[in-house]
Amino acid sequence: MTLDTFFEKFDLFADAPDAVAKMRELVRHLAVTGKLVGQDPSDESGEQLLKKINAERLAAVKARQIGPMKPLPAVGEEELLFELQPGWAAARLIELVMEIQTGPFGSSLHKSDYQLGGTPVINPASLKDGKIVPIDEMAIGHATLKRLEVFKLCAGDIVMARRGEMGRCAIVTKNEAGWLCGTGSLVLRMPRSLYAPYLAMLIGAPMARTYLGGASVGTTMQNLNQSILAKMPVGVPPLAEQKRIVAKVDELMALCDRLEAQQQERETRHEALARASLARFADAPTPANLSYLFHSSFIIHPSDLRKSILTLAVQGKLVPQDPNDEPADVTFPKLASLAVETEGDDFTAHWLRVPLGKMGEWRGGGTPSKSRPEFWKGDLPWVSPKDMKVLNIADAQDHISPAAVEGSSVRLIPPGSLLMVVRGMILARAFPVALTMREVTINQDMKALLPTEPKTKEYLLVALRAFEPDVLAAIEHSSHGTCKLKTEFLQDFVMPIPPLAEQRRIVAKVEQLMALVDALETQLAASRATAANLLSALVTELTQPS
Repeated sequence: MTLDTFFEKFDLFADAPDAVAKMRELVRHLAVTGKLVGQDPSDESGEQLLKKINAERLAAVKARQIGPMKPLPAVGEEELLFELQPGWAAARLIELVMEIQTGPFGSSLHKSDYQLGGTPVINPASLKDGKIVPIDEMAIGHATLKRLEVFKLCAGDIVMARRGEMGRCAIVTKNEAGWLCGTGSLVLRMPRSLYAPYLAMLIGAPMARTYLGGASVGTTMQNLNQSILAKMPVGVPPLAEQKRIVAKVDELMALCDRLEAQQQERETRHEALARASLARFADAPTPANLSYLFHSSFIIHPSDLRKSILTLAVQGKLVPQDPNDEPADVTFPKLASLAVETEGDDFTAHWLRVPLGKMGEWRGGGTPSKSRPEFWKGDLPWVSPKDMKVLNIADAQDHISPAAVEGSSVRLIPPGSLLMVVRGMILARAFPVALTMREVTINQDMKALLPTEPKTKEYLLVALRAFEPDVLAAIEHSSHGTCKLKTEFLQDFVMPIPPLAEQRRIVAKVEQLMALVDALETQLAASRATAANLLSALVTELTQPS
């Protein structure tokens, strides 16, 4: 398969994760391995190019413009990252440049040296998308500049980040000449004999980034040693071929840009279609309309669809009302006596509105002493937030004994209770709730509601899930990042209570539609996996040795 055919088949794997990004990586890989353009026997060889660069370097040393290069061993065949093409030569990266400079260390510059409007100092953060973007705060005054002349950049230099993401670099333009190389940067001074855009492309290619990343040090942030960069084995094409390669890369990258723009335009249109379809589903939440939301040309994210289903459920729009249903105030007289009046809500008029705190008994949790081993040798589930990944709790990762209940603040929670997480980092993104299927205990980061009317428990689980956005909006964040939900907020939160028969229809419809969403999500994941596998297979076919 040719690269042109690969681009023609883009629609087959457009849904694969990062499809365009992977195409860009493929282009760069083919470019530096000599498979993007053909070789021309009439080109001056890579070996001849290396001789010219070396002669240029020796002349600069003789003129005392640069220091002599320390001799390095020739590149062994086992070191090569790929098989060289005809006319190519093997070399160390240092052999392609005049010299490699590092920016001044942090001790060389102080806060007093920096000033707005001064000469820009280029650091890794200044390198964005192959261009140099100066940072206003990173500029120095004239007095400091005089003692840092050696770090001045020249037009044609390649500035490279030596920290963080490997391979990030940019070519210095005439407008940037005279700026400074700062801490965390490397400067590759280019000879006239080499094509700087090719070397910049080589440094940013996947193969080079992998090599440099593997040779770098640091745990939280990678740091590239200058000597490692200098020793990196590279393939050197003839100069004419370098220019053909860069021209072809530019052409294909422009094509990638167009494909990316088309994807973004398509996604914008699809979002509008998805919103319209979601509105249609809200008006008629049937399984048929649900399936339509997973149309091949636009897909609503399953998580958004689940939220929509739950919202419709508590607004009384998911199932029809039946005037023959026994009213909620007749079925639940105690709850009716605790109901409150509200204004401007989206709930159905004849539903009760009852504060969650009055829906039943509330119980907290605790942690038995870890110094008492006998407390942790039982079969009674001790539920903590890490167990709240399912809607029905029948077990937990940890278990305690009856002695732990008697000897600590832990309380028994009967089956049919609603569990909620009220403290922990999980509240930064979700409000886990669940219904107990058996007797359990909970830790101090949880609350349990034992409903006064047990028949409402399944509906209350649906309602609590539906109100997750409201709950998350009320989460309090401490200075050290801990998330907490005040019990007062939960207890004051007004819950809409439909007639019992309608509750049961709502729960049944939610379960039916959620099962459909699960099935359709599985199909969507399979489709994307197929696209990703096809993309990987095509990339492998194009990159494997011929």
